[in-house]
Amino acid sequence: MSIVEAIIFGIVQGITEFLPVSSTAHIVITQLVFGYTFPGLAFEIYLHIASVLAVILFFRKDLWNVITGFFGYLSNRSEENRVSFFFGLYIIIATFITGGFGYFLSDFVADSIKTPAFIAGALTVTGFALIFIERFHKYGNRSEKDMTFLDSIIVGLGQTLAVIPGISRSGSTLVVSLLLGLKRETAVRYSFLLAIPVILGSSVLALDELSTGFINQIGVMPLIVSFVITFIFSWIGIVWLIEFIKRSKLVYFAVYCFVVAALVFFMLDPGTVMDVE
Repeated sequence: MSIVEAIIFGIVQGITEFLPVSSTAHIVITQLVFGYTFPGLAFEIYLHIASVLAVILFFRKDLWNVITGFFGYLSNRSEENRVSFFFGLYIIIATFITGGFGYFLSDFVADSIKTPAFIAGALTVTGFALIFIERFHKYGNRSEKDMTFLDSIIVGLGQTLAVIPGISRSGSTLVVSLLLGLKRETAVRYSFLLAIPVILGSSVLALDELSTGFINQIGVMPLIVSFVITFIFSWIGIVWLIEFIKRSKLVYFAVYCFVVAALVFFMLDPGTVMDVE
């Protein structure tokens, strides 16, 4: 892999990982544009680790408050830690639901839906969902203290939809959270904190993909460059999404999904099976 390719892949992964536009679809499109095929899933896992590191550092205070509050409540049942405890519990519940259902559903994600036509359709569905939540649904005002176990179960199920190629993980969790009446700030915070265990968990399960051969195939310098670039642009993507949510501009992401869907459908062979594992 050249340094230029490493930079481009890092930018694409970083900027799209947390935006509701499906990073998987973008990585696949980028591979096709450059005629480059990754050696297994190792490189994608590697870039995901850079993305999740950006989330951990950006939300380090929130993460620390949830962790300390969670264990603090377990030890003394203090009222001041109650909200953090249950918020952490809701993250755990949603993660287990996503992991459990995602594991079983992944076996049923047949090659027939890993085509440009299907991915274009999934991106279009994402776009319409974003338009609906933006234009036709009244935003709620429920915060962390108002969340329930049912919320975490439904969001976990919604997040599971990301196993479908072209469905955005962040987009599905945001849409479902907002539909449940969570206020925008809470929905964004919940979505980002949910990304940490989900991405780390999927990365750990695929660690066997990482090997010396992977390093030799990609190259040491491209790996370093792509990791740094992914981290930087993941941070930019996080900040960007938070600002967009504050201004209620999800419709722009919807338009973008439609544009990408059209490009995928009309510029790629609709019947080609795409490697989007």
